[in-house]
Amino acid sequence: MKKIILSVLFLVLFFSSQKSFAALTPIIDSIPMSDGQKLAADIYIPSGMTQGPVLLIQTPYNRVFYHLSLPLLVGLNINASNYIFVIVDWRGFYGSSGAAYAGSPNIGEDGYDVVEWIAQQTWSNGKVGTWGPSALGRVQFQTEKENPPHLLCICPLVAGPQYEYKEYFPGGVLRTEYVEQLDALGYGISPVLMQHPLHDFVWTFSESANFYPDSIRVPCFMIGGWYDHTIEQMLPFFNGLRTQSPLNVRDKHRLLMGPWTHGGSGQAMVGSVPQGELSYPNSAHWNDSLAILFFDFYLRNINNGWDQTPFIQYYQLGEDSWNSSAVWPPTGMTNTNFYFHQNGIINNVAPTNATDALSFNYNPNDPSPTIGGPTLRNDLDQGPYNQVSLVESRNDILVFSTEVLSNDVVVKGSATVHLKISSNIKDTDFAIRLTDVYPDGRSMLVNDGVLRMRFRNGYSSSDTAELIPGTVYDCTVILPNTCITFLTGHKIRVDVTSSNYPRFNRNMNTNGIMYPGNSLDSLVNPLIANNTVYLNSTNFSYITLPQAGFNGMDELQISDYGFQIYPNPASDELSVSFQKNISGTISLCDLKGRIILTQNITGTENFISLKNISAGIYFVKVGNEMEVGIKKVVVE
Repeated sequence: MKKIILSVLFLVLFFSSQKSFAALTPIIDSIPMSDGQKLAADIYIPSGMTQGPVLLIQTPYNRVFYHLSLPLLVGLNINASNYIFVIVDWRGFYGSSGAAYAGSPNIGEDGYDVVEWIAQQTWSNGKVGTWGPSALGRVQFQTEKENPPHLLCICPLVAGPQYEYKEYFPGGVLRTEYVEQLDALGYGISPVLMQHPLHDFVWTFSESANFYPDSIRVPCFMIGGWYDHTIEQMLPFFNGLRTQSPLNVRDKHRLLMGPWTHGGSGQAMVGSVPQGELSYPNSAHWNDSLAILFFDFYLRNINNGWDQTPFIQYYQLGEDSWNSSAVWPPTGMTNTNFYFHQNGIINNVAPTNATDALSFNYNPNDPSPTIGGPTLRNDLDQGPYNQVSLVESRNDILVFSTEVLSNDVVVKGSATVHLKISSNIKDTDFAIRLTDVYPDGRSMLVNDGVLRMRFRNGYSSSDTAELIPGTVYDCTVILPNTCITFLTGHKIRVDVTSSNYPRFNRNMNTNGIMYPGNSLDSLVNPLIANNTVYLNSTNFSYITLPQAGFNGMDELQISDYGFQIYPNPASDELSVSFQKNISGTISLCDLKGRIILTQNITGTENFISLKNISAGIYFVKVGNEMEVGIKKVVVE
């Protein structure tokens, strides 16, 4: 807990950008709840303000840290603020630790009581908004669900209200470090999770009860980050707000997605310039600036044009620019397949060899390490980190990369990795890392995912099935939503391992009890697995990318391979000539990458008959095991 407090202290100091160690002096009060208990509160009133709008922050992380700095660019300068701040410790935490529950806890009901108490104070004008990240964001949804009359708007950051199976067990695998950190913060959630490692009736009830966009009756400004772990809760809930909340408020919700981590460990947080090993100066404090506009519009009645802003504003990684859309994912995306090959190349052309496959060993006692990503634990890095030295240099990994891109590849949405696999044991995992390879060789993590193979058919008890050693199975890993342009001169890379630890629980490969002794991380007689990924014409593996502006295979054009085609357009016959004698194949492919015909290369000049080929646009692919090239041809 000491490390956590020190980390929070650092974040507060960094956020404020104050060089002084001066502290604010709030009015300390206690707020009565409907059951007679009281919650500790700090109240910050700007000098000279006799009555004004209030921003409420409800925290389980100790309200006293805000003595050092207030959010939304206020810092220590409370007297320049247009808002009164009220910061309350959750029931059972810190200053409110003595407030006991008479039954099951409902912090949303406490939020209702706090809002209505604020509205009755002489210094309040009755207009209340809420702000806060993570748990401080989730409680805002719970408070609004109770419909307090004086709550006019909410601004949750990196948070959704859901309690979902996939949040804690993505791909059926426990998020070890995440749950460990939640336990360290005092939530004590692991005993419940250990009792429900499968998707059962408890999860069905929880997911139904905690997805309630129809109960959000006030404008909501959701703020998230592409390197955060709550993406897959935030985006569906925002879509729900836009379609299911009351008609009079549906068009008032907004979403901001920046190049940000969750925060809580290290210097990276929502709105900061450094994120992992990358920097995003174009995004600095956009969250604060837009949140202030949001609150000014709804709490101060300032006509600042907020109602005319786009429904969604999002940061395009790679391009380092802001864009907007009415929906997510944006319209105009095309799902395109890029195939993995035996030589480690990714391209648009499906494999033609009948037997290609690659294997690696996975030892649970020596798992592939977590380097960056959407982590939470206090000792782990968050955000984009280089995977080369500590992940890709190991011998328990398959690395697939495109050639150097000659065109930008724009991805907006969720990528999916489709593997054909087999193993020599009855259960194992397949873990995916998607990276952006820079011209200097850095392989910067974009996002990741995992699947435990016993859950390949689903996550309920009836879905689970062991592997038959040597049998080929489908393994589908759906990656979180992202928004990135892989720039010209870069490469797209997919790393395939069987672990990503401690982000995900390490599979013992025994097909036995997954968490013996209800331990988040234990190994009991683990086995070493030999896992195979198939890369051939019968069993092929590939990644599906949601692309913007896709124009066919030339979007991922790579080496020119030193060959020419003539004539172009062509009708009866196409000449394919080379500068020197080489060995390999020539393939004619359609716009979807499907092979129409293939023939061996003979000498420096080769001919493809087009007599039975329909008119249209095709691609000539030439290559061998070491390199490949693609050119576009029009058949008349």
